[in-house]
Amino acid sequence: MGSLLHFPDLNTAATTNNNSPNKIIQPKLEPLDSVIDSDSLAPPPGIPFPLSQTLIQNPNPNSNSTVYSEFSRISELFKTAFSDKCPQNDVVLSPNALAIVPVDEKHQRQGNVSNVGRVRAPQHSSELVRVTDLSIEDEKYFREVVRKTRMLYENLRVYGNLSDEREMVSRRSRNDLKASAVMRERGLWLNRDKRIVGAIPGVEIGDVFFFRMELCVVGIHEQPQAGIDYLPSSRSSNGEPIATSIIVSGGYEDDVDTGDVIIYTGHGGQDKGFRQCANQKLECGNLGLERSMHYGIEVRVVRGFKYEGSVSGKVYVYDGLHKVVDCWFDVGKSGFGVYKYKIVRLENQSVRGSLVLRFAQNLRIRPLEARPRGYVCMDMSMKKENVPVLLFNDIDGDHEPLAYQYLVRSVIPPYVYQFGSGGGCNCVAGCFRDCVCAMKNGGEFAYDEKGILIQGKPVIFECGPHCTCPPTCRNRVSQKGVRNTFEVFRSRETGWGVRSLDLIQAGAFLCEYAGVVLTQDQARVFSMAGDNLVYPKRFPERWQEWGDISQVSSNYVRPSHPSIPPLDFAMDVSSMRNVACYMSHSRSPNVMVQFVLYDHNNVIFPRLMLFALENIPPLRELSLDYGVAEEWSPKLAICN
Repeated sequence: MGSLLHFPDLNTAATTNNNSPNKIIQPKLEPLDSVIDSDSLAPPPGIPFPLSQTLIQNPNPNSNSTVYSEFSRISELFKTAFSDKCPQNDVVLSPNALAIVPVDEKHQRQGNVSNVGRVRAPQHSSELVRVTDLSIEDEKYFREVVRKTRMLYENLRVYGNLSDEREMVSRRSRNDLKASAVMRERGLWLNRDKRIVGAIPGVEIGDVFFFRMELCVVGIHEQPQAGIDYLPSSRSSNGEPIATSIIVSGGYEDDVDTGDVIIYTGHGGQDKGFRQCANQKLECGNLGLERSMHYGIEVRVVRGFKYEGSVSGKVYVYDGLHKVVDCWFDVGKSGFGVYKYKIVRLENQSVRGSLVLRFAQNLRIRPLEARPRGYVCMDMSMKKENVPVLLFNDIDGDHEPLAYQYLVRSVIPPYVYQFGSGGGCNCVAGCFRDCVCAMKNGGEFAYDEKGILIQGKPVIFECGPHCTCPPTCRNRVSQKGVRNTFEVFRSRETGWGVRSLDLIQAGAFLCEYAGVVLTQDQARVFSMAGDNLVYPKRFPERWQEWGDISQVSSNYVRPSHPSIPPLDFAMDVSSMRNVACYMSHSRSPNVMVQFVLYDHNNVIFPRLMLFALENIPPLRELSLDYGVAEEWSPKLAICN
């Protein structure tokens, strides 16, 4: 273990350097992120603020396992570290100084508990804890908590964008900042009652984020701009700062990132143009990283970089736990002194999310070069989709998906079009809120300007063949077909599954769930013959989750219009199907079913359109809640 005293203090030279007498020393910031000011933190104008109450999200009542542990080992490290007198300055530190302490039982499961009312956000706790030995039940619980928190954040951000659009704001607001400010004020940031060392419960390696503030909301990295997140010495039980996470984004010229090994430059000494202008000091986050090395405390690593398909132009991906193994003071490329840290990734973790993102980029451009074996078919849709649907199997010789006729859209009985058919809107250049189709949806369009679903509804009316608006109309999202490169793949664990080579934004349209629509009487005959039938009425109403801001707004009312009667039809997918039919079943899915009508007005036979419930990284399996599969059944029978 290194010691604080082993590092030379060159800060005196920095203060007397005549080449940079009055330079401003800035913390390690993200070059592409805007400065956060008080105006940016105002609530989004499109939501009924101020809010009168916040709902409390109760912890899991069924879990009684102790999930915060391993305090004794870390405590012993501290006792050992402070048991001897420091040789160079004769300062004796208390052998009982502890930075990581156990958590009171009443705080063990309250990482997601909100404060009631419009109150000042509590100060972040100075407790350092590590979460270990999670049961399967705990992992599911925390994953669901993170999923719902991120969904609420994205819903608030989308509503803010919609408000800007309505008010015809020329320069869009930073609604990513406003959404996080609202959630922080309502006590909805996770893990505010503790500072977690190591993995955050419910966050998986490879999870992607489009905005820095979402990292703060989830609790991965709680510095809005600084690259080093740490517990300040003023709040540490032993009076020393402890680093818990870093963001690697190339903001410093001396950074070297080779994947599992990072040479990370400390913060400070930069001017507002992100140019090194002074020597760095061993303080704050810099000292925190050195102390984390000294005590063997792991740090979380998030990588940020530009990425095609990101709504912000940039993506942040969680890459797992690393250890600081070395620290030294060096002269950087600019000629000024900088602190450098060698940070090594811990073994036995999932593949780095940033590596998967890079690999997916190569797959989209040169699939056979990036993955020379395993492709069975380069387009199982036979050019019926806008984008090829790949078929991949490097497990066995099963080519079963090629035995079926590929459907792009469901086959609906002809008589359905004779009921409730009528004219569409008369819009020419594009549709507006006062057009006929908007009125069918309650006076609002279901999608924003970029085609992202704003709020789930019982059914969405899109412009159809009888409308005069162009194909580019914003109210024709699901008719524009598949825009992502999907891959049906073979897995040893779950049989056939589906993943995307593209980064998918939450609320984005994926594809239609296609089959042959059968009446109730036809379904009885087909089920007797043993064919595979899917019943739309059995899909849980996951659309209710998308756009639900009841946790922050007491005025929120769940959409009930347009209403539809119970659906009695079935879909036969035994001989004709599409890529959607191979999606896995999950009780915490990342894809939902939204009913849509556009080519007829018969509400008894809507189309089943699939939308993303969360940001889905490339090559992560897509999942649906079928509502009928057993808890431990990974898929319906048709997919096995």
